[in-house]
Amino acid sequence: MSATDPAATPAAADTCIIGAGIAGLTAGKALAEAGVDYHCYERGSDIGGLWRYDNDSGTSSAYRSLHIDSSRQSIGYPDFPVPGHLPDYLSHFQVAEHFDRYAERFGLRAPIRLRSDVTSVTPAGGGWDVTVAPVGDGEPTTHRYRRVILANGHLTHPKLPAFPGGFDGEAIHSHHYKVADRFEGKRVLVVGIGNSAVDIAVDIARQARDVLLSTRRSAWIMPKYISGIPTDRWLRFMTARLKLPVPAARGMLRYIAQLAIGDQRRFGVPRPAHPVWREHATLSQELLPYLGHGWIRMKPNIATLDGDTVAFVDGSREPVDAIIYATGYETRFPFLDPSVFRVEDGRPPALYRRIIHLDHPTLFFSGLVQPVGATIPLVEVQGRWIASVIAGRIELPDRSGMMAEIDGHRARVASQYLDAARYTLEVDARSYTAAMNTDLRAGLRRPG
Repeated sequence: MSATDPAATPAAADTCIIGAGIAGLTAGKALAEAGVDYHCYERGSDIGGLWRYDNDSGTSSAYRSLHIDSSRQSIGYPDFPVPGHLPDYLSHFQVAEHFDRYAERFGLRAPIRLRSDVTSVTPAGGGWDVTVAPVGDGEPTTHRYRRVILANGHLTHPKLPAFPGGFDGEAIHSHHYKVADRFEGKRVLVVGIGNSAVDIAVDIARQARDVLLSTRRSAWIMPKYISGIPTDRWLRFMTARLKLPVPAARGMLRYIAQLAIGDQRRFGVPRPAHPVWREHATLSQELLPYLGHGWIRMKPNIATLDGDTVAFVDGSREPVDAIIYATGYETRFPFLDPSVFRVEDGRPPALYRRIIHLDHPTLFFSGLVQPVGATIPLVEVQGRWIASVIAGRIELPDRSGMMAEIDGHRARVASQYLDAARYTLEVDARSYTAAMNTDLRAGLRRPG
């Protein structure tokens, strides 16, 4: 049945998951354990999403040298930890292999339809018409589901800045960066100072003729190790064992880190105007030494692009052969009409517990969060929460109660983080996980 047919074929399962990355896999596992049949559609030819290097789905932004920024102990599932023989910080290859083992251990592959591109999700008959086009040959088909879980990720659609003027050289977004070889002998400008920007600048520094790193408002640079211990383990010790609030723990950690690495201003990285707890710090063990060795040079924000030259807001000008924009992503759901749902930069979406759509309570979002630290434990608890709601074990508040929770979340984000698009999906991992687990425990205590 084609997508243009007015009626949809009733699906054999009541629930549909879109995406077989970490969010889709954990949601599927939780549904199966709750006795809920589901189908999962994945555009690529294998599972893993972002962490499948060179994924033919086109959704992966992994580059060859990428290693995860959260330590091994932080990214394991409660019932499937990362093996202890693996390094503190896994490569994308090792992360993908871990997900492969996870899928095999819990039998998650059977409901997944690979090379299946969801082109439309439309409200219909109290449920959802989901149109799926086979990648390659084949006609699209439309199936009706009672519920849809969107787990397709939010790091897929590159966001590019608009600077005055024009640039004659090669310009790409970091989403499309893979290896350093293509920049050998070139003068390269990397725009941004987040984790990807710094990783890429370091990656190409020994092959390029010159590497510049441009930042608009700078960032706090934190090492991946302090006294040989992964930094996020220090943070977890302060919050879990010492019971410090997250802002206080992060502020203390900055002072400890400064004793180890020194004042970042000495290396040319401006000190941000905001405290460290109001943003995501940039984790890098290498940036400051590379600046100290002259492999990378810091520059302020771009003023204008002028052919093969870039002018900066401090009045300086530099010849540039290539620009890599590590400037973030737009949160988009191309298969959903914007009237059904859209994310506005700087305004957390109206989703109860960051999951349930108020106007469409059978539309769930998994993984639409951005924490300080690892996302994997959060999507795991989200999956169990969604499954418990679908199985009727969690009683949801009425609309006014859900809206109050959303307003409270928005107020906390506005008070704690910078007013920037980067924090639209922000959650405090500790308080968010605690709230979800409270709901789950209450559901387990319900009779029936």
